[in-house]
Amino acid sequence: MSVLLNLPKILFDFDAVINLPSELEILNVKRPFFITDRNLRECGVFEKAVIALPQEAKFPIFDEIPENPTVEGVEKAYYLYAEKMCDGIVAVGGGSVIDSAKMVAFRSGHSAPISQYEHHPEMITDSIAPLITIPTTAGTGSEVTFGAGVHPDPQKPSMNFGSPNLMPDIAICDPELTMTLPESLTASTGMDAFGQCIEAYLARGNNPVIDAVVLDGAKRAYENIQKAVRDGDDKEARWNMMMAALEGGIGIHKGLGSAHSIANSLGDQGFNHGLLVTIALPAVLRFLENSIAERINSLRMHIGLEDKRDLASMVEQLNKCIGIPGDLKDLGYQMKDIPDKAELCHGSIFNMTAPIIPSNDQYRKLLEDIS
Repeated sequence: MSVLLNLPKILFDFDAVINLPSELEILNVKRPFFITDRNLRECGVFEKAVIALPQEAKFPIFDEIPENPTVEGVEKAYYLYAEKMCDGIVAVGGGSVIDSAKMVAFRSGHSAPISQYEHHPEMITDSIAPLITIPTTAGTGSEVTFGAGVHPDPQKPSMNFGSPNLMPDIAICDPELTMTLPESLTASTGMDAFGQCIEAYLARGNNPVIDAVVLDGAKRAYENIQKAVRDGDDKEARWNMMMAALEGGIGIHKGLGSAHSIANSLGDQGFNHGLLVTIALPAVLRFLENSIAERINSLRMHIGLEDKRDLASMVEQLNKCIGIPGDLKDLGYQMKDIPDKAELCHGSIFNMTAPIIPSNDQYRKLLEDIS
């Protein structure tokens, strides 16, 4: 058995962003290119993230990343990066910003279209710009993963790219940057982190190191997400939720499962990825409960659930308590062509590590259950 875990350098704590200038210097980045979104600039979070840079410094900023990353957004950012002759990238934002930044760093040494590299990690070389990630949500853990998801356009499910060469060089995780996150985003991104920890622990394969990490992350998320949603100024809850997100990101190195297969396949109507994951999760857990009962029970006990409370019901109740819709209809998702969607789910890359791979018919039933 081999246990592989390749992570970027991680700086984690309140005020971690003060290290940005020194980390740019370590990477020998003289002209950084900043990628973020307009909301983060308008609410002042971006300025907090770069507060340690010299006041007189003027670096290019691209703030047109959409809520779900797109090829168009990546290409627009890349052309500005090239035009301004930058030599490194700093991503300030959530999973969409960070995934977009990974692909901009990738485009600095690879030709278009990026679609040709999907499912071809052997084509992704180390000709990639230096990348520092500064997450502003406690969600995907993309700051420590080797993959990225990008939509061909907003009406299509995302393409998935993976390679050790896509790993950021440095992750600066400062919980202070999540303090002004709205309740709805705190809830959806937090449940995304919780879902990643759960699915990574249940994923097939033997990786005791990652199992220990995601068990810790699941417990932190379970104990702190309601506190973070209820009181955004709760620094302890924010610290723990960002740690849970980081641990969920580490979990991706082992693999995920069917809830993520479903969420990716339903990524064609612009809804938050974390919402789709956590709406799908209870149905997936019920599908698995008889096949991997011992594993699910181990997770349930570690989180601290009462003896008679099942994991799926806990996720449903948690969703309800923090204002997440119970099904796709309540979310506003317009379900069409369930058989086609089931086929997309069955072909998802996340099935490679799912503990039990649902058949097309079983995915159809899962989709019907959450519609």
